[in-house]
Amino acid sequence: MNLNHIHRHTAAFVCMLTLAAGFVDQAFAKKPTNVILILADDVGFEGLGCFGGRSYQTPRLDDLASQGMKAMHCYSMAVCHPTRVCLLTGKYPFRTKNPKWGSFPKDHESTTIASVLKDAGYRTAVSGKWQLSLLSKDLDQPHRMGFEQYCLFGWHEGPRYHSPMIFENGKQRDGLEKGYGPDEYRKFIEGFISQDDDRPFFVFYSMALCHDVTDDLDAPVPHGPDGRYLNYSEMIADMDKQVGQLMQFIQSSEHADNTLVIFTTDNGTPSRYIARAEGEKLIRLPIESNLNGEMRLGGKGKLTDAGTRAPTIFWMPEVVEAGTETDQLIDFTDWYATLLDVGNARLPRGYQIDGISCVDTILGDSSERTVAFAEHGKRYFLRDQRWKLYNNGDLYDVQAGPDESMPFGLKTDSRASSLARRRLSDQMRKMGLPQTIR
Repeated sequence: MNLNHIHRHTAAFVCMLTLAAGFVDQAFAKKPTNVILILADDVGFEGLGCFGGRSYQTPRLDDLASQGMKAMHCYSMAVCHPTRVCLLTGKYPFRTKNPKWGSFPKDHESTTIASVLKDAGYRTAVSGKWQLSLLSKDLDQPHRMGFEQYCLFGWHEGPRYHSPMIFENGKQRDGLEKGYGPDEYRKFIEGFISQDDDRPFFVFYSMALCHDVTDDLDAPVPHGPDGRYLNYSEMIADMDKQVGQLMQFIQSSEHADNTLVIFTTDNGTPSRYIARAEGEKLIRLPIESNLNGEMRLGGKGKLTDAGTRAPTIFWMPEVVEAGTETDQLIDFTDWYATLLDVGNARLPRGYQIDGISCVDTILGDSSERTVAFAEHGKRYFLRDQRWKLYNNGDLYDVQAGPDESMPFGLKTDSRASSLARRRLSDQMRKMGLPQTIR
């Protein structure tokens, strides 16, 4: 694989970071900037009213968007695990050899964004979903990856919602038989922020919501008080409530004027959710939602917009202009570079990333990013705001047809599509990615 372009990009990024330091300092340096990165689980555009969703009520997130900036072109991976690897490493999954499901590359544990921010003087915490190991077998992994404190449910080990199995700072918590996981994850964050510590903080709020319950245990996890699991609409409502309560806490605290909040999601809405257990059988029901007046099934697991276009909000008083939106491209490797920028941190020596800081985007300016990338299995795409090229040669004008039902072929290319194909294909080659042109 040819990594020369990444070497060049990393050098360019460091140079850009140095040249832009004064500008970034002016925006973020009243005090060291705190960061809360909220990653909701399994929520596409249709999940939020402020992004055109009409099936669910999200008044608190809508309010957050009205006070900040909506990013209309942020792209995740199609499913949750590679998205998280991307976010924490700043690299596309193929760069780290596509770690197997539920794992994290050991040679990257000391260079996660949390590790780098910790080295730059931040106190760090993660709460909610982990999905990077079986925690009961490796309770130190979050610490090795730069998180000083953590409160995480046992992914594929026990419940995440009612009567949750929670590991906190190296131990399994007791007394949660009547507990509710999402309340515990949020309260942990509030407690962490409230600690008597003068260092700036980085919080990764990796929400359990709105993923359904785990489906691979010997016995189904407990139902809620209604004798069933939360439906998708209820999970959306609770996600909105939890974010709203956290924002209320922040806005009433001493940190309100120097905290950057980023809300985003790990992939699109699922097409089905686990509604209840009948004995040992799990009953799944479809999730069909209204987006801008059109009903659609969730697209999680697909590389279409329904699976990879992540609703994203930036909030920081007097830094992020209220009531704005941006069409600048963002992909999930960019969070690493962005937090480096905001935290005045440095890349570890010799460490190379795919991400490009989107601080300029947050401040209302244009971005250096010209294409976004996502992969799932053996398929991947490069895209800009209009054109999207897959590695099999299929090219789509996603402004004209976001459902991707009408690909351009080599024999049907227009002048515009031919130019777009050449440009995106050249970018793929520079990334060392093979293509099959049909």
